[in-house]
This record gives sequence, structure tokens and C-alpha cells, in this order.
Amino acid sequence: MKTFQKLLIIILFVHYSCSDDMGIQDENQQLESNLKENVNVASRSSLKPIGTGVMMQAFYWDVPAGGTWWQVIEGKVQDWSNAGIDAIWLPPVSKAQNGAFSMGYDPFDYYDFGQYNQMGSTETRFGSKSELESLINEAHSARLSVIADIVINHNSGGDLEPNPYTGTPYYTDFNPLSGKFYRSNADFHPNATCNSDSGVFGGFPDLSHCQPYVQDWLWKRSNSVAKYYKNVMGFDGWRFDYVKGFEPWVVREWNNSVGGFSVGEYWDGNAGTLDWWSGEAQSSAFDFACYYRMRDAFMGNNLNRLNDDMLWKRNSTKAVTFVANHDTDEIINNKLLAYAYILTHEGYPTIFYRDYEEWLDKGRMNNLIWIHNNLAGGSTNVLYTDNDEYVAKRNGYNNAGLVVYINNSNSWKERWIETNWSNTRIKDYTGNSNWEPVTQGGRWVKIQVPPKSYSVWAPK
Repeated sequence: MKTFQKLLIIILFVHYSCSDDMGIQDENQQLESNLKENVNVASRSSLKPIGTGVMMQAFYWDVPAGGTWWQVIEGKVQDWSNAGIDAIWLPPVSKAQNGAFSMGYDPFDYYDFGQYNQMGSTETRFGSKSELESLINEAHSARLSVIADIVINHNSGGDLEPNPYTGTPYYTDFNPLSGKFYRSNADFHPNATCNSDSGVFGGFPDLSHCQPYVQDWLWKRSNSVAKYYKNVMGFDGWRFDYVKGFEPWVVREWNNSVGGFSVGEYWDGNAGTLDWWSGEAQSSAFDFACYYRMRDAFMGNNLNRLNDDMLWKRNSTKAVTFVANHDTDEIINNKLLAYAYILTHEGYPTIFYRDYEEWLDKGRMNNLIWIHNNLAGGSTNVLYTDNDEYVAKRNGYNNAGLVVYINNSNSWKERWIETNWSNTRIKDYTGNSNWEPVTQGGRWVKIQVPPKSYSVWAPK
């Protein structure tokens, strides 16, 4: 029996070694072919710098199945770019356990973009590999960067195998048809090297980033997930899912290996914690502190909460602000007021697909995007707050700056405020007020705002 076991181990070793070598050969051939034929990488020089405009979250939970989503988005990227968007954030693009029905957050084969028949389908929920490549090409032609949603905390879809570290079998035997990044019980927690990391998610096998083999396949080797996504598929940046589940050095090492813009989903409303994670990971972070303060302000009718601590107030260059996303959408009332807040304040704003395309006034959204891109520069000073009113000014950076006036009451409001402009005619760039007052020599002026609305003032 022992002799048979040894023979079996040798056969398996040879099988996986050959499979890996073949995978590398295939990868090199495909890489060479793609670099010759695919313009994803070559067109990056003309992209808008990320952070100069606004990011679009180009999906929502349970977008229509059927493999058409990449085509839907491809048809919108030029209009989005014209409106002032500079990057699109796509859902996880690889094949997941639930195949054509999955939103991608249960990853199985990181290199199957809809070209292998596994997990019950060939295409992903969103479409085929060729359709994804076409979308990335079109986005680049429209000067938009493309952000990949990276799910590396957990995996799903593996076969059941014995686990010597727990004594009970678990679904950790991954044999993807792409021939890349095979995984076994040694690549998940617990294992011989480390028992756990920061957290598990949903009972899925918890990928072990302390293992050199996992690091190699995720970001180190020439055909790692990170380098393949960037150099072959043409992605320009990363949105890291559930970063509470692993240590921030993982994101830092990924970024150091391949570069590109990155933002982490550290779901925590404490601005200090977000600032800590961002510093350790050397990455931007979604500003959940800002999100929860806006929820309290606009849903709780208390705009004083906008004075509270937020990541953008601590480190605006690392704060990605948002009003809604595929996981959370609690600011239902006065949502345009919340967008007026993030699109006139510091940080890198993100717009949610359904808000822009379905639920809110697209003309008003485009107006706010224009205001963000053309007027909202420099540091921020809050000029006045109470339960119903909020007034702040941006001091300008290569532009004149602005004053934003948000009104959560049911009546018109007026207020004298001190601007940065003397003897200057100003106007409301939203069109919500038709006043065009002239600031006094001492820079004071009276401005107004409609009920449940906002106005944004700058020199005419």
C-alpha cells in the first residue's frame, strides 16, 4: 500500500508539473499574441489621469443575466467619458462557482473570462472573454481607465478533499480548466504555515496569502493574476473586495508588483481606521465614514453630521467617496443632495450605475460632474451648518473654487457668506437660482438655495 501511495504521489507530481509547464507555454504564446493584436495596453498613454474626473461603478447587484452586460456597458463608455467620467469599475470578471448566474464574488478560475465550459457555462453572467476585451478596448478608446474588482479573500467551487490540518474534508481542491493556479488544502487556512488571517467570509475556503505559492500566482510570477489582468487583459487599476479578510500588506505587495490605481473596500465607519488601513496598504479606500455621516445627515435631517470626521478630511488623496454601491443603498431621500456634497468636496467621487442611468436626473448628475471637474479645486472650509443648511467653500486650485449651499428644508433659504472673491459677479452653476449677485469689496455676498436642493456658486 505504501509503495502504491508513493507511486501515486509521483504520478500526481508529474501530472501537475507538466500541466503547469504546458500552462506557462500556452500563457507565453497567448501573451505574445495578445501583445501583438490587443490594443488594451498600447492605448493607455491617452487615458485621462484617474482622479481628475469621476469613477463610474458600471454594474449593480443582479444585473441581467444572459451574457449581455459587457455589450451594454460598451455602448455607454463614450457618453460617460463625454460627461466627465475618467474610469469605470467592473464587477469580478472571472468564472465563479455559480457560473452564468454568479455576480463573480465566489471566484473559481481567475483566468476564465468566459471562454471555458466549466461551472455550468462557458460565458460568465456578463458575457464572453472576447466581449470583455472589446469593452476594455472601447473604454480605452474613450480615454477611460478600467478598474478590475479583485476578490482574493476567498474562493468557491473546489472539489471535496481530505484536510490533514483539520481532520475533516473540505472543498479546497481547485482544478481550473485554464490550467493556471491549481489550489489544494495547503493553499487555504488552516495549513502547515499559518492557521488563519484577519477573517473568513461566508464559510468559503479562506485563501492563505502567507503561502509563497499563493503569492506567486496572485502577483509575483510573470503570468500571475495581477500581471495577466494588467498586461494581457488591459486593466488599469484594482478595487479590492473585503480587505478586512486579510492583512493590508497583501494589497501593498500587489500594488508594488504591478502598480496602477487601487482602492480597498474596508467596510468601517471610523475615519481613523480607514486612514490607518490606507496607509498600511498604500492604497485608496472607500470613505465609509463619509457615507455613514451623509446617511445620518440626509436621512436623519441633521446636516450638522457633515461636520464629523471623514477619511477625505484626513487624507483626501486616498478617499474614494460614494453615495451608493452594489452592497449598500441607504441614502434614499435627498440622494441628489448627497451627490452634490461628494461632487463639490475633496476626494475621488464614485457614481452608482443605477443612480446615473435609471433613478436620478441625468442632466443634473452631468451638471454636478462638470462642476466637480471644472470648479471643485483646492482645500475646503465649512462656512455654516445647522440641521437644515450646509455651506462650504473650495478655495480653488488652478480654478476659482466654489461655494456650495445645501438645503434640506422645505423652504427657500438665503444666507450671507464670505467668499474668496472681491467685487466679482457670481452665479449658480446648477441653474437652481437665477441670482447673479456681485460680491462686496470685503468678499461677502448673499446667496440662496431652493427647498430640498442645492446651489453652487463661482465667478461668472
